[in-house]
Amino acid sequence: MRLRKQAKLLSAALGLTLVLGACSSGSSDSGDKQVKLTVWSWDDTVAKAVPGFEAANPNIKVKVVNAGSSFDEYTALDNAIQAGSGVPDLAMFEYFAVPYFAIPGKLDNLGEFGVDKLKKDYVDAAWNDVTVDGKVYALPSDYGPSVMFYNQATLKKAGLKEAPATWDEYYQDAKKVRALGGDHYIAQDTGDLFFLLSLIWQAGGRPFKVNGTKVHIDFSEPGTTKAVAFWQKMLDEHLLNTKVTAWSDDWNRTLNDGTLASQIMGGWLTASLPQRAPKAAGDFRVALMPQWQKGDKVGAENGGSGFGIPAAAPHKDAAFKFLEYFTHGGGLSPRVDAGAFVPNTSVLASTDSQSKVNKYFGDQKVGPVLAEASKSVARGWQFPPFFEWARSTYGDLVSKYYTTGKGSLAGILEEWKQRMIKYGNEQGFEVD
Repeated sequence: MRLRKQAKLLSAALGLTLVLGACSSGSSDSGDKQVKLTVWSWDDTVAKAVPGFEAANPNIKVKVVNAGSSFDEYTALDNAIQAGSGVPDLAMFEYFAVPYFAIPGKLDNLGEFGVDKLKKDYVDAAWNDVTVDGKVYALPSDYGPSVMFYNQATLKKAGLKEAPATWDEYYQDAKKVRALGGDHYIAQDTGDLFFLLSLIWQAGGRPFKVNGTKVHIDFSEPGTTKAVAFWQKMLDEHLLNTKVTAWSDDWNRTLNDGTLASQIMGGWLTASLPQRAPKAAGDFRVALMPQWQKGDKVGAENGGSGFGIPAAAPHKDAAFKFLEYFTHGGGLSPRVDAGAFVPNTSVLASTDSQSKVNKYFGDQKVGPVLAEASKSVARGWQFPPFFEWARSTYGDLVSKYYTTGKGSLAGILEEWKQRMIKYGNEQGFEVD
């Protein structure tokens, strides 16, 4: 699940240094000795797996702790590693944060636990998200394939019979929705980096290439420039609401009253949209992202996370046992029942997922759409290992553009690139 608050500028405590994190051999966790696991998670569904696990493993007790979300947890973990105490047995990471902890040796390579045999049970892109330099450092826990949530009633009001299947149709439909007047827009955007990257991802752009400590950044690839130019056109022609920020009260209002016709986000929005827009119940539907070529089925990601074992974790064997249980084994069902959207192929293909209708989405069978979106995510995407710092810096740069209208997305990306190069090299990477 993706948090939409802007991360603060990383403090010195979170600065990445290319040295091994504090290490511990961990315990063997064998025999009947009582083991107490500490799991850091801001995903509430993880706790749903604890009762079943403890019943099957009476010598292991699990305590799930919310040590903060995203940036806050990463800072706390880095501080614990540096202090040499208080390191959890398992910790949650957004996919882009895995390289940050894996490359300097702060996460255990899970290959020693035989995780390779689990690869076939996850969608390819999710497995790629937890793999760094050919080694697996986490197991996927939840997933965010990019999909389009659209208000069918609003599109019908604009004279449209169906959702746009291509970006060309999306552009034309945006003009028709805008013609309704008032606050009607096909979408909002106030500088959402993760949406822009998902657009680039789907178009074939791969701006970040990481090989160990070497990082190459290039926003001039054809796929990247195509995606950026398209979204720039949408902005230049005032076809997007640039005043309403996602997750705000105004956003809730526009979703409720139908003036916001669509939102392209991770599939996890299916769980929170009903609470944010209860008045629009029955109006919304879910579809694949519009495609660059008619007939294609190419997707991208917008969010998702996994869990890894810190190198300094005290109970590694027991930690992996619980990790496998709630991400792959008997702990999956209670988490899915609690609303977790997971990238496990068995769950995505299950009869329940494929046949269950969703009343909020007009009795649509949402599961098959999300499953197809998950399987169609294009391969090969990478994040730089200092992306947590980078996304905060991007927010500072892009906010000026959306406030003043001066500049361009391409110009912002170029300035962002230069700042990442400078920062990355200062942290000991080779960035160009």
